[in-house]
Amino acid sequence: MYQNNETKLLGLSLMISLALVSGCLWWFKVTTSPLSMLVSKNTSSEKTMIPNYLSGGDHILFSDSTTLEKQLGVEAVTAVNYDEAVVKFTESLDLHRDDPEALIYLNNARIGEKPYYTIAAVVSISDDINTAKDILRGVAQAQQEINQAGGIKGIPVKVLIANDDNNPEVAKKLALKLVSKPEILAVVGNFNSKVTQATADSYESGQLVTISPISTSVNLSGISNFVFRTVPNDFLAGRALAKHMVQDLKQHNVAVFYNSQSESSQSLKSEFVTAVFLKGGRVVSDFDVSEKNFSAAKSFKQAIHRGAQALMLGADSSTQHQVLNVVQLNSKHRNSLGQQLVILAGNQVYNTKTLTVAGKDAEGMVVALPWHPLAKPGSEFPKTADQLWGIDVNWRTAMAYDAVQALSAAIRHNPTRSGVQQELSAPNFFARGAAAPIRFFPSGDRYQPVNLVTIEPSNSSSLEYEFVPIP
Repeated sequence: MYQNNETKLLGLSLMISLALVSGCLWWFKVTTSPLSMLVSKNTSSEKTMIPNYLSGGDHILFSDSTTLEKQLGVEAVTAVNYDEAVVKFTESLDLHRDDPEALIYLNNARIGEKPYYTIAAVVSISDDINTAKDILRGVAQAQQEINQAGGIKGIPVKVLIANDDNNPEVAKKLALKLVSKPEILAVVGNFNSKVTQATADSYESGQLVTISPISTSVNLSGISNFVFRTVPNDFLAGRALAKHMVQDLKQHNVAVFYNSQSESSQSLKSEFVTAVFLKGGRVVSDFDVSEKNFSAAKSFKQAIHRGAQALMLGADSSTQHQVLNVVQLNSKHRNSLGQQLVILAGNQVYNTKTLTVAGKDAEGMVVALPWHPLAKPGSEFPKTADQLWGIDVNWRTAMAYDAVQALSAAIRHNPTRSGVQQELSAPNFFARGAAAPIRFFPSGDRYQPVNLVTIEPSNSSSLEYEFVPIP
């Protein structure tokens, strides 16, 4: 009897051991797979294993804008109850009108079981949630307009939202995931120039077009036949700022502040410096704001000592604090004529933080932008956007809107991956954008005039200062 019990215990022990080993092997496989690099960071224990890289409405990516109604909408999508999902996402938008994730999920749910064309929108949620939402508002608005107008020859557009964490390695894995899904015809993304550059080969391998709405580096020009962008590159921005400084403001000596760790910052710096030289100006010094020992006070003092008449701020969002310190130092400085130095900047400083943190200190700053709602009076896009979101939209939203409109026009003529690329590359390609026609050079670049805006006391905004176009 003891022997029989021992045999049973031995068998039970063996079964438990095998189960533990199998479990460990399964866990090792899951946690070392490429997909494990993209799992959710949601703190909710029941959600920790949901892949947080792609969603068309089956889970929430933006934890800061979660509502009960939105969560119920997601659960309805998972249960394939699209009518209920439409109701719940609509209720969520009634509470948070400016939530682009909810609107995209609502637009997707409205499609239900009908045929559709699929595109993906890649943003960086964890790294810069505000910019991610800016981009998705443009995507959602274009999607809604297209679908409400009957779709593309009767077929609506479905949007999948993807999160790349603004990390080149994660973005490359994500690109391969998108490539592996044959239903995806094109991608709006990626976030910054470095990440866009890192994913170019992956998208080309799957003949999947990507259109970036915000990557401006000149190094992306001609990098791939499948990489396009609706935002003008830094060549145009650099020259617009240099021309304004030398020809309009009659200032010739400039000090440049930039971030050597940022692809877009280095690109703008290089294009601006070249343009200043060609216009007869001189760069008296340049300062890398990403250096550990960077001192705004010492750098500003050195720029003054070397005869700077103007400052160009080419830093990116990660180093905005450093350049705003320079702006505040400049507000206390007066030259022999009792004037401050002229301040020029790239589009990264176009945000609420510049207006609220720098405020009066930034008054008169000149910023190069691809689009501004007041630059073209009578344009329908900003009016429609205001009605839809209840907030002022910016250039990132407009360029993302243009990206979807361009893809829609291409899909209309040839709804295949290679067909989209061929249409966008065609010399006669044309699509209507937020404020200007969308056309691409063979390099994938878009030609669109750059707008110069300045900071002035506000007459209409809820903030004390605002950006307004320079006549």
